[in-house]
Amino acid sequence: MDYTTIQYEAGDRIATITLNRPERLNAINDEMVEELGDAYRRAEGDPEVWTVIVTGAGRALCAGADVTKIPQTEGGQKSFAGAGEGYLGTFRQWDAPQEATAPFREMAKPILCAVNGICCGAGLDLVTTSDIAIASDRATFFDPHVSIGIVSGREMVRLARALPINVAMRVALMGKHERLSAERAYQLGLVSEVVPHDQLMARAREVAAIVNSNAPLAVRGTRLGIRKGLSLPLYEAELLAESYRLRVAQSGDALEGPRSFLEKRDPRWQAR
Repeated sequence: MDYTTIQYEAGDRIATITLNRPERLNAINDEMVEELGDAYRRAEGDPEVWTVIVTGAGRALCAGADVTKIPQTEGGQKSFAGAGEGYLGTFRQWDAPQEATAPFREMAKPILCAVNGICCGAGLDLVTTSDIAIASDRATFFDPHVSIGIVSGREMVRLARALPINVAMRVALMGKHERLSAERAYQLGLVSEVVPHDQLMARAREVAAIVNSNAPLAVRGTRLGIRKGLSLPLYEAELLAESYRLRVAQSGDALEGPRSFLEKRDPRWQAR
């Protein structure tokens, strides 16, 4: 697929996906949804890619859905039917819409979000569903849904699990009038690091390279155990994580780790 709303680059075992509609603050339209879906599948299916970085071009990571392009039904509500799909004819129309979000529940590879600027609405999903989020000191976070007459659905449900409930409620109910700075987001744990704006992507790649210096299958099993376990009772989550441990223990990398330690050399991971 040739991309017009995003950029895709891969090298040094890192895929970088950049939302690229800077004139619209990287607002999400149908074309971007399709292109991001293809890019996420491309990164996940590429054995040379071990980690994914998601960021934005220009002043914003993502300003949410492009409200100038939202299709309307006669009743004024958004239609979730895609091209060639009848109304409620496919599962994705019944499921919570994901828009720009990576299929984080199905992907094994870790996702790092580099928040370069404005992050609001559906753009918040890119932060709350990533595994590591870092921010430029120019980043701002808010949710304008109620200010334009729309219920904030999955975005704030996810944010309420990442922030203290009274903070998430304040962001949700005050709409565009309440904004979190990068430093405040860091204090609350929404992002794990704030860096000078011109150093953001260098730092993102540095963090991704550090992740990639570890055994890739162990990284993926660890990520999946944590991600899947969040929706399970503790005991079942422990059992699931242990099942991933047992699977990876049978890999060549699980032998390479102890061997390289005993031989006093850097490990040569093969992801198999």
